[in-house]
Amino acid sequence: MLGNFSYKNATKLYFGEDSLQYLNEELPKYGTNVVLIYGGGSIKRSGIYDAVRKLLAENGKNVAEDAGVMPNPTADKLREGVRIAREHKADLLLAVGGGSCCDYAKAVSVSVNCDEDPWEKYYLRFEEPTCRIVPVGCILTMAGTGSEMNGGAVITDHKTHQKIGHVFGEEVMPKFSILNPRFTMSLPRRQMVAGIYDIFNHICEQYFSGEDDNVSDYLAEALMKSVIRNSLIAIDHPEDYEARSNLMWAATWALNTLISRGKTTDWMVHMLGQAAGGYTDATHGMTLAAVSLPYYRHILPYGLAKFRRFAVEVWNVSPEGKTDEKIANDGLAALEAWMKKLGVTLTLSELGATEDMIEGIADATFILDGGYKVLTRDEVVSILKESL
Repeated sequence: MLGNFSYKNATKLYFGEDSLQYLNEELPKYGTNVVLIYGGGSIKRSGIYDAVRKLLAENGKNVAEDAGVMPNPTADKLREGVRIAREHKADLLLAVGGGSCCDYAKAVSVSVNCDEDPWEKYYLRFEEPTCRIVPVGCILTMAGTGSEMNGGAVITDHKTHQKIGHVFGEEVMPKFSILNPRFTMSLPRRQMVAGIYDIFNHICEQYFSGEDDNVSDYLAEALMKSVIRNSLIAIDHPEDYEARSNLMWAATWALNTLISRGKTTDWMVHMLGQAAGGYTDATHGMTLAAVSLPYYRHILPYGLAKFRRFAVEVWNVSPEGKTDEKIANDGLAALEAWMKKLGVTLTLSELGATEDMIEGIADATFILDGGYKVLTRDEVVSILKESL
């Protein structure tokens, strides 16, 4: 039975090769003071920076820059961004980059007018904003996180080895996002494949929950098949526009909350991966890849019907003459084979995790109850050891 739910997404998207020009439609809606948020030098080398600055100037904006956003934005960087936005009296935060820049912008947006420390308020106490929120716009340069059309913001505290995500409400979602698939083509291969696995796992986190035969499951399966097909094209032909377009669009729909409707959702792969990331500072998509298979093998007996369906519907595993357990395991074997083709990292040790980190990573892992099995701490430790 499909349960009760509500759905609203407040973000307006502009998609395609000419989508940056729509910045001219959005900028007049906001005040004069814009904070331009970005990471390293890649947007300058690609020419995106100059194109954005030109449009900002043409629209008469007074711009301050908040550069140096790292792949796993830190609590200290967040505090720095809050200071910059306050001093500039920001009317709009414009993030140009991947999911980390978008996440960071949203975290800044709820913190500029907050009297408390944002890490304490939002990431340790998980409170909601009660202050005025500064609007966010995103210009995406990497497909993967879906941050361009949701309220999520993940921040890391290196002092405590904690990497924590807060999913804010619709008022924190970007007001607009610009998606040009060509902007993703300058990414190094490792970043591209990490993003691809991030897309796929976002879908899995919602798919592997509940037993109802609902619309969300069919949408999830279609998205997964599209990601698989287009990823195999993109790794051989990184400048194939159609493949990169489909991956970028799938990334947005994988995590804009649509396919979670009617689902309890799992998210334990993310909890395990983010906890490991807090210790290793490794690329997010790679930490997910490293813990996925050990986790799924562990919970497979508790969600056998869905894992069987996953094998047959997503991976075209033939069920003839096989037990349900064999079919389900063949599906995970197909998943592993695809991951190897992509070239994602399959162990935490490759990402810098060591045996002596396991207890700390386990302590930092939030236990959620939306999946097929609520893990005990001992099970978390066992899965992490298998992931090494």
